Amino acid sequence: MKKHFLSLLLMALVLVSCHTSEKIVYFQDVPLNRPEVIEAVRDITLQPQDQISIIVSSKDPELASLFNLTRAQYRAGYTTMSTNYGNGEVSGYTLDQNGDIDFPQLGTIHIGGLTKSQVAAVIKQKIIDSKLIKDPVVTVEFMNLYFSVLGEVKNPGKYTISKDQVTLLEAIAMAGDLNIYGKRDAIYVIREEDGKRITHMVDIRSKDFFNSPVYYLKQSDVIYVEPNDVRAGQSTLNENSVKSAGFWLSIGSFLCSLGVLLFK
Repeated sequence: MKKHFLSLLLMALVLVSCHTSEKIVYFQDVPLNRPEVIEAVRDITLQPQDQISIIVSSKDPELASLFNLTRAQYRAGYTTMSTNYGNGEVSGYTLDQNGDIDFPQLGTIHIGGLTKSQVAAVIKQKIIDSKLIKDPVVTVEFMNLYFSVLGEVKNPGKYTISKDQVTLLEAIAMAGDLNIYGKRDAIYVIREEDGKRITHMVDIRSKDFFNSPVYYLKQSDVIYVEPNDVRAGQSTLNENSVKSAGFWLSIGSFLCSLGVLLFK
């Protein structure tokens, strides 16, 4: 009788463990050691009200200064540019509602919908066409682009975008990953674009996640990780509640001990 009881108990624990694993393991259906075609990488494109820095340099600093708003300082090796408007160290351009900027010597330039590299190429060509500089070097950096992560992650908050593309996986990693209470199949990405707001839901347990329209993030995206039932229950119960995880673990341990004593 004792042996039969222990076998049933072990089977129950295995079933619970398997069920729990299915809820928390990422990429469960991803094929191993089999190459898959990657969709074209989606670089972040500029939108109205985005702010960027554009620095023009050349062999002749005096000529290059004609195309810079103020004295700009870029430190090699840094991933972001220091913004100190009070000291006028960084030149910033804010896209208007039409996606245009007013650039020194060149006038109005439309850059809405372009990537950083495309903006640099457009401005470089216009400077060359002006015949003032033959060898311009144009550096474009984001200044106020960010995304936000909320919900069941280790470090919720607002994060700066400093490169051409950021994936949802990278965003989750930057926030310290999901905690044990985060639902892997209920991650929401709220996106505002072209005057509209749309909410996407993704399941990072499935390989279909890689094909989601929000796998590559855009500026101002909001990521929200929904809490699982345990966390939702804890929100209305204190630590001493009979529904707390610690309580049920204690009950389980007690029942196991009781079973051993009864069938000893």
